[in-house]
Amino acid sequence: MTETPLPDAPNFSCKIPLRWGDMDAFGHVNNTLYLRYCEEARFQWLSAAGITLRKDSYPVVVTVGCTFLRPVFYPETLRVDCYAVDPGRSSFVAHFRLYTQAEPDQPAAEAHSKIVWLGSDGKSRPLPEAVRAWFE
Repeated sequence: MTETPLPDAPNFSCKIPLRWGDMDAFGHVNNTLYLRYCEEARFQWLSAAGITLRKDSYPVVVTVGCTFLRPVFYPETLRVDCYAVDPGRSSFVAHFRLYTQAEPDQPAAEAHSKIVWLGSDGKSRPLPEAVRAWFE
């Protein structure tokens, strides 16, 4: 999605424990769950930045992608590192790297999503100042 280099350090990082039900018939985490992990990390990130989501000011995902680098198996806890890149007036790209505790230096997956900030009228609005600060 983005050719922009990622910052040296993530803007935010969190841990997400896997659940037994995250496994699929092949015995590893189902590919659809990676986007749920990114969603959870994204909302923890916004919350940690003090961003209150309201009906008149909220983010929506308009593009998403994920590259699976190696399978992940239960039991495990993921570390999700979050990076903000490519800011625009009302959007930015969130990039995620997901690591296991077993191999904390080798990403298991990399994902991205373009986030656009909307108002209650459904039209884009400028990014909140707390989000803008990630790029300064």
